[in-house]
Amino acid sequence: MAMSGGSDDGSPMMEMNMTPLIDVLLVLLIMFIITIPVATHAINIDLPSPVNNPDTPEVEPIKNKIVLTQDGQILWNDQSISQGELVGNLQESLGFAVEPELQFEPEPLASYELAAEVLSIIKASGVTKFGFVGNERYRQFSAE
Repeated sequence: MAMSGGSDDGSPMMEMNMTPLIDVLLVLLIMFIITIPVATHAINIDLPSPVNNPDTPEVEPIKNKIVLTQDGQILWNDQSISQGELVGNLQESLGFAVEPELQFEPEPLASYELAAEVLSIIKASGVTKFGFVGNERYRQFSAE
């Protein structure tokens, strides 16, 4: 806070000193904050207690892998299938209680057109657990 000293001519200072007033207001504000009652609204909910049941096995999701080869084949878990069989396999995998993870891995020289067709089939099927694998191999580009 700025303070003015006035002049040294002996005349009385005409401005009011605001520092004590502000100090009193801050003390009153703190007193009001302290005296506010604490909110004690509580809702009691009976939650179920956690049960460690080692008899139930953990559900491990199945992973299905689609590989596109450079000679135009679609491999479903290392078995060659057609696009029609791919649609059937995707619909069958959606019928499981836990949707299996679908991994998509085209070979480096696979047809881009085939990859686009397979990706559109996967998208149209409604698969939600989908991922690309093998891209980490192409992280480093060489200057060839």
